[in-house]
Amino acid sequence: MSKHRVSRRQFLNYTLTGVGGFMAAGMLMPMLRFAVDPVLKAGGKADYIATKLKISDVTEDPQRVDFTVEVVDAWYKSEETRTAWVYKDGDNIVALSPVCKHLGCTVDWNTDKSNPNKFFCPCHYGLYDKDGKNVPGTPPLGPLDRYEHKEKDGILYLGAVKPQKGA
Repeated sequence: MSKHRVSRRQFLNYTLTGVGGFMAAGMLMPMLRFAVDPVLKAGGKADYIATKLKISDVTEDPQRVDFTVEVVDAWYKSEETRTAWVYKDGDNIVALSPVCKHLGCTVDWNTDKSNPNKFFCPCHYGLYDKDGKNVPGTPPLGPLDRYEHKEKDGILYLGAVKPQKGA
């Protein structure tokens, strides 16, 4: 038998401290996992997404190409439709993002009658040349971004958006 005796007060103190510790751990562990789990998951690769456009159908005039990307936001997965303006410049294919560099509006090709053959942003009358360079004296501060692209089995695949150099 032990010479050290535990009083009732000490026993209740130990018991309540232990139970309180288990309850606190039970509440904090899910919150901690919720905060840390997305950070520990492996990042997605910069995949190329197939479009419905055949390489043989790409013309010298920019044409709008819509494609669907799977977006993962923590645990929520959804599909998002994105757009690119695609055209052929000699033997090269150019794929431009339609997002205006001024305030993020969507640009359209050849929709402004007073400025033909240019990308036009209707929000603040921004203009871009066919190669995506912003026209001086209009609101955009930089050129349109470009999509990385590749060809596979005669189909155009689009990848990540990269900023274009120059103003």
